This record gives sequence, structure tokens and C-alpha cells, in this order.
Amino acid sequence: MKEARKVYKYYWEDFPVGSTRELGGMTLSQEDIVRFAAEFDPQPFHIDEDAARESKFGGIIASGWHTCSLAMRMMCDAYLLDAASLGSPGLESIRWLKPVRPGDTLRLSARVVEARPLASRPEAGLIRTHWRMFSQTDECVMEMEGYSMFGRRPAD
Repeated sequence: MKEARKVYKYYWEDFPVGSTRELGGMTLSQEDIVRFAAEFDPQPFHIDEDAARESKFGGIIASGWHTCSLAMRMMCDAYLLDAASLGSPGLESIRWLKPVRPGDTLRLSARVVEARPLASRPEAGLIRTHWRMFSQTDECVMEMEGYSMFGRRPAD
């Protein structure tokens, strides 16, 4: 008996060059920032209020890795969990441009800058995306660019 194929909402064809997705609206509390940093990036300006106040940042700020993980969560919630995602071969760049502080509400803009079928795997395609994370004041706090692989839409 033939096994039923999973049907996804999004395939490689749904990410044409130039397409943009606006994602998110996640607000960070100081507790969120400290909890993440205590486990993954325990530098004093992420976890210690007094040390952070004395740092060049003047207060607690989120780890850049926390900002990246929020971007990943926004992508999962918006489309990845409903997509024929095949993972990612990696990122080309990440830049943390402005500190993310308690109370900031972040949103992500994702623009496809390249899309091509994979020559070695005709059932899959590769996209290169430029992501920009913005605060509630529309300041760009992070930029990253990288690749994602998706299954191509089945012919049937």
C-alpha cells in the first residue's frame, strides 16, 4: 500500500525572488532576556543589572543569539512549520546593529534575494534570504543573510 504524501502549505515555488514577508511582534521582558542569557550567553551586561548599568550599554540588553532565536521562532510561526522545509546549509552573515532592551517589541522582515532549483536534487530548491529585525521604533537591530532549502511542489 502506498503511503500518503504530506501536503504542505509552502514549497520552494512560494518563495520567489523579491518576495517579502513581514513577521512577528514579540516583546521581550527583562526576565526573558536574563533567562536566555543565563543559560546560553551569561555575559554580565545580559544577566546582572548592576554590571549592565556600568557597561557601555547602560542597562540589561538581550544577547544577539537571543535575537537570532527570536527570528527563528518568528519564521517557524509564520511559515516554516507549514513548509516542505529541508533545513539550511547556513548563514552568510549576522550583524547586531543596535542593543535590544527589555520592553522592546521586535518584528522581522524577510526578503528573498535568490532562488534556484538544486541541480543535485531536482525535488528541492534553495533560497537565499536577507532578514532584518526591527524594534518598535523601526530601528534595525539585526541583519542576517543565509540559505534555506525547500521541497519543490509535487506535480500531482
